[in-house]
Amino acid sequence: MLGIASISQAAAADDACAPEAYAMALRYQQQSAEVDALQRQSYALATARLQQKIAAHPEADNLAIMTDLDETVIDNSALLVRDMQACHDFTGWDTWKVWEREGHPRLIPGARKFLNYADSQGVTIFYVSDRYEENKASTLATLRSLHLPQVNDAQVRLLGPSKGERRAAIERDHDLVLQLGDSLADFSSDFHHADLKDQHRLVAEDDAHFGDDWIMFPNASYGSWSDADLEAWAAPLKTR
Repeated sequence: MLGIASISQAAAADDACAPEAYAMALRYQQQSAEVDALQRQSYALATARLQQKIAAHPEADNLAIMTDLDETVIDNSALLVRDMQACHDFTGWDTWKVWEREGHPRLIPGARKFLNYADSQGVTIFYVSDRYEENKASTLATLRSLHLPQVNDAQVRLLGPSKGERRAAIERDHDLVLQLGDSLADFSSDFHHADLKDQHRLVAEDDAHFGDDWIMFPNASYGSWSDADLEAWAAPLKTR
C-alpha cells in the first residue's frame, strides 16, 4: 500500500499544473480592492504632478507626457488568467499577439480621466509600449474603443526602437514632463537588462523622480523579479 501511495503521489506531482503558481499574484492584480486603490492613487498623483508641471511652464506649448500601455493604462489580466487556467505558462508570451489582435483589455481605473485632463490642457500624449508593431492597427482600434484621447499613428509608438530611443525622439520636439509605467524600464534605459541588485541601487539613486516626474503603477503579474530567490526567516517552524 505504501508503494502504491508513493507512486500515486509521484504521478500527482507530475500532473501538477506549474502555472497555477501564478494564481495568488493574478488574484491580487485583477481582483483586489487594494490594487484598485493603488491605481487610482497613482493617477491622482499623476494629475497633481501634471498640474504643477503646467503651472511651472505657463508659456510652454510643447509639454508632453509618455505613458506605457499594458498594466498602466490597460489591464490584460484576463489573458493571463485564461492561460493559467489552461495550464499554459503565459510568461513565454506566445499567446500575446493573438490577444493584441482579438482581446478586449479593460481600462485601469483613473486612466481615462487623467488622459482626458492632459488632453484638455493641450499636453501631447505619447503612448509608448512594447506591443508589436505588426499589430499596430489592432492596438489603435483597442485604444479608440476605450475612448482615449490623442490615439493616432504618430503618438502610439510600439516595439522597434528601444524605449530609450523612442523617449529621446519625443524629447527632441517636446518638453517631456511626466512618465507613467509599471516597469522600471519604462522610465530609464539604465534599468534595461540591469539585474535586481542594480535595479535596487538605481531606484535609490533615482529616488527624487518617483512620485514627481515618474509615476509607478503596481503589477504583481509579471516582471524581471519573477524568478528571484526569496529570503526566509531561519528559525524553525513553530505553530505555538
